Amino acid sequence: MAVIGVLGTLDTKAQEHAFVAEQIRARGHRPLLIDVGTGPAPQVAPDITREEVAQAGGIDLPALAARGDRGECVAAMSVAAPKLLEWLQREGRIAGVISLGGGGGTAIATAAMRALPIGFPKLMVSTLAAGNTAHYVGTKDIVMLPSIVDVAGLNRISRTILTRAAGAICGMVEAVVAVDDARPLIVASMFGNTTACLNAAVPILEAAGYEVLVFHATGAGGRTMESLIESGLVAGVLDITTTEWADELVGGVLSAGPHRLEAAGRAGVPAVVVPGCLDMVNFGEPTSVPEKFRDRTFYAHNPQVTLMRTNVAECNELGRILATKINAYTAPVTVLLPRQGISVISAPGGPFHDPAADAALFDALAAGLRDGVQLQSHDRQINAPAFAQACAEALLRNIVAARSSVRR
Repeated sequence: MAVIGVLGTLDTKAQEHAFVAEQIRARGHRPLLIDVGTGPAPQVAPDITREEVAQAGGIDLPALAARGDRGECVAAMSVAAPKLLEWLQREGRIAGVISLGGGGGTAIATAAMRALPIGFPKLMVSTLAAGNTAHYVGTKDIVMLPSIVDVAGLNRISRTILTRAAGAICGMVEAVVAVDDARPLIVASMFGNTTACLNAAVPILEAAGYEVLVFHATGAGGRTMESLIESGLVAGVLDITTTEWADELVGGVLSAGPHRLEAAGRAGVPAVVVPGCLDMVNFGEPTSVPEKFRDRTFYAHNPQVTLMRTNVAECNELGRILATKINAYTAPVTVLLPRQGISVISAPGGPFHDPAADAALFDALAAGLRDGVQLQSHDRQINAPAFAQACAEALLRNIVAARSSVRR
């Protein structure tokens, strides 16, 4: 029997959370009702009261509630609930967590779930799950399940959804995960346009005794990778696909934010960096491309993804940005330049082949690097097996050099 946290605003959604708790109990597990409401008294008796949650975050709940500002109360519980949930998980008092909510409940519960480690079961049934959930999920593996109807009473639809949700969190808790944690970790970035490079590089790293975690450079993927690097669990970074910076600079839809490429420097992790796929900015369907870009070069990756070629000025700035980020790295780092193409479609003969833009990128990057950063120039395209091998071997050398430096 496992203990599963059932966290929610029991002043407004007690009936629904109690129903989920009963479903969990029927499956042989014990629910732990946690109240994060800040309005009227809870409609069911919680196992952990809202006052106890608030205390975990150092919040004076009565004083806060007396001011009558719901937004302020939600914000306060969004600070306190993560601390309580993190403590419960760390002490082994819960094996998973589930919550149900609308706007306020989703904000509080997902903030708490983001405090939990990757792999810990977490499920959010939400009225907001059908939209953009990036700010709720963050870099964690939170399962977002659309509630379909509002979380406002029990009916034939909500009973079905909530029963399935309870079954899902129980199944997640019951699943036995076999983890091989003997091998040190390397993280790598990939796009469809650099898949062949990773496919060739990963076996070399695995043969050297490493486990490689590959992240899709879609914004969330880059942020998640950066988060893992900062966690201290990573031995090396194979950052072959830095494309998210093109979206950050130009205004595409797959930006990882302005701090992409900073984690390896802060954590002192050996790295390899390649300007992979900086030839492209990502948009959605063709009609989603801003009018100001109408005269640019485009490529339809698929019906839902439209790629725009970066121009000379943008590539020059991207090279400068990458150099600035890389110059802050404290562990050994190597920059590799694939001069025959930084993606499948920018290689000679491809729709994004633009020697002038590539030269602007390479020249700005090379000119901006500080002394001590290793720079390799290869007359190959990024997906050539020999280039992939050079990337893998450079990272292995940097990891060895970092270890030798520590021993000295």
